[in-house]
Amino acid sequence: MPRGFLGLDVGTSSTKAVVVLEDGSVASSATREHRVRRPAPGHVEMDPSVWWEELVSLVEELTGDGAVDIAAVGVSGMGPCVVLTDEEGVPVRPAILYGVDSRATRQIERLEGELGREEIRRRCGSVLSSQAAGPKIAWVGDEEPQAYARARRVFMPSSWLVHRLTGAYRMDRHSASQCQPMLDLSTGEWHRPWAELVAPGIELPELAWPGEVVGRTTSRVGGIEAGVPVVAGTIDAWAEAVSVGAQTPGDLMLMYGTTMFLIATADQPRTSEVLWGTVGAFPGTFNLAGGMASSGSVTAWVRELTGGADFGTLLDEAEASGVGAGGLLMLPYFDGERTPVSDPRARGLVVGLTLSHTRGDLYRAALEATAFGVRHNIEALRAEGVEVRRVVAAGGGVQHPLWPQVVTDVTGLEQVIPETTVGASYGMARLAAASTGDVDVDRWNPPARTTEPDPESRRRYDDLYPMYRQLYPATAEVAHALADLQHDLATTREDPS
Repeated sequence: MPRGFLGLDVGTSSTKAVVVLEDGSVASSATREHRVRRPAPGHVEMDPSVWWEELVSLVEELTGDGAVDIAAVGVSGMGPCVVLTDEEGVPVRPAILYGVDSRATRQIERLEGELGREEIRRRCGSVLSSQAAGPKIAWVGDEEPQAYARARRVFMPSSWLVHRLTGAYRMDRHSASQCQPMLDLSTGEWHRPWAELVAPGIELPELAWPGEVVGRTTSRVGGIEAGVPVVAGTIDAWAEAVSVGAQTPGDLMLMYGTTMFLIATADQPRTSEVLWGTVGAFPGTFNLAGGMASSGSVTAWVRELTGGADFGTLLDEAEASGVGAGGLLMLPYFDGERTPVSDPRARGLVVGLTLSHTRGDLYRAALEATAFGVRHNIEALRAEGVEVRRVVAAGGGVQHPLWPQVVTDVTGLEQVIPETTVGASYGMARLAAASTGDVDVDRWNPPARTTEPDPESRRRYDDLYPMYRQLYPATAEVAHALADLQHDLATTREDPS
């Protein structure tokens, strides 16, 4: 019977699982789609029980026939998210999601006032933003004291599922570094005084590196027997970087998904006012990362808005539209924006619309808006002295050549496209395989192709980019007023009394 490794990833819109054989080939894969909840403006949540139900269903589907001997398991998840549980690991409330959830603005202001904005950046790698998990823990304490009174432990999606599989209470160091201001970036350990201030009464998990065996399955799940090793997972974007081998100093990983994510790797701690400094996925590595609140979600919105055509058709129409989308520019801040703007009240914008514009033009404008956002983030990385020597693309958005080509033309950076684009679940299978010590995972997932800038397209995008950069400052005041109006209207609908 062939030996394989199971990787799972809980994402914003789905949970994915893959079984990978020792040579790196994918034996089988499956997906379960789900939706987040938005119970109030700026609040984005999920019921963790959905993740466990999907995990069990996926494991049964992929391993139930016993065709592959599963030797190790790895789980990653979106993050940083906050899952507060009692001492048995039962959630006391729904999970609070990563930077798309912007509820904790008052807690950010309070913690910065108490600890000092610059001191937080120096110790933790970045200033507090909607991406930081710490203020969201504090929000539960402030706004839902009854739930918080029952809370004893804190998890993220990956560590909570590992706990369900093994009983272990462990969190990987990278995920912990996104619990700002609770972990010291230079030591990679919890900074207990600040952790107690942010999360009083919470027992902090023991830390591990992604890929380190932290427990064994306690009971049979599908075709996985009790006693199978389970490795520490991590946040999905970092598992995605592992999946394509982009965790060497000088590497930049671009993840094309529901959101766009950028991870630059260095061998020294990096800090920033506008990006996220974190511990890396492996000992001795550090990251400076950025993330856009919307990318694939905007293209999905355009698709739904224009009749639900299949993505292949839309991409063909966008390709036919050509550079500049027929004279359209889009600001992709439809869900606020994370880096480098850090403005949850920012809003999306389409400029230049006429009655002659087509669906393909609008779709092309969405792809180009993401590319301009990537360029903005790369400029922020370079301003911090980060050297980018190799760009590796990952995620479902690279399966069609148009989107990565647009990003290459806008940024001027060649991109390596890997052979396998399964994503974070493949990265976790790779970490699980590496934990055995007898699988050469460096041979997994070789490059399939490279995108190179087209000089003429590059020149035209250089003309458009300054216009794109003008859109946010020119419209921010109006966008903020509309965001406040949207908040008031949503609140009124929820509470008509």
